[in-house]
Amino acid sequence: MLPAHNEELLLTETVRDLVAGLTARGEDYEVIIVENGSHDRTAEIARSLADACTSVRALHLPTADYGAALRAGLLIATGHDVVNFDVDYYELAFLDRAVALTRPDGGPAIVVGSKRAPGAKDQRPFVRRVVTWGFAKALRALVQLQVSDTHGMKAMRRSAVVPLVEACRFDKDLFDTELVIRAERAGLGVAEIPVTVTERRPSRTSILRRVPRTMLGLIVLRRALRHERATA
Repeated sequence: MLPAHNEELLLTETVRDLVAGLTARGEDYEVIIVENGSHDRTAEIARSLADACTSVRALHLPTADYGAALRAGLLIATGHDVVNFDVDYYELAFLDRAVALTRPDGGPAIVVGSKRAPGAKDQRPFVRRVVTWGFAKALRALVQLQVSDTHGMKAMRRSAVVPLVEACRFDKDLFDTELVIRAERAGLGVAEIPVTVTERRPSRTSILRRVPRTMLGLIVLRRALRHERATA
């Protein structure tokens, strides 16, 4: 599953890499491109890729919203496992390792590709690494999250997470964070694998705008989860 917003420069290369790698593994798969609110040729390219390959599906959302794209992709996926990549951040080796953990019935429902776990290599600019560190600290302090990361690559056992997806209230920057929190609190099991992350293109979102917005959203999310517990 690939959320895609204004990714005309990278989308074709990424999808072709994934299709080639997944086809070589000899198992059934689908690549779901969830184009959302793009102003360039991303939607057109996604449709062309889907027309050219029966294993590729293209979904269009009218508004740019990363979390809503993740939600939509999870809900229309049909496989046992769903792996979310970003167009500029994907790794089939992670897929192999993570899916091996989610497939046993007693395994974790979600496996996070962590940029902060022991053995991880975060090669992004210093400011982005600091922001990731600060957000992880806030999650530990505010909601007692046990894993060290929530954003980026994840493998999920679809049958376990769909009820949580339907319960999630937040989109944009916080959807995947809320999903991981709900999985931990439901006792479904969340594991993490250290990954190497490099920046293939500069971030499109201003750090100065994103940090206050995300932190405020996290506080609102904490209150919402507390209210749910109190009224359950």
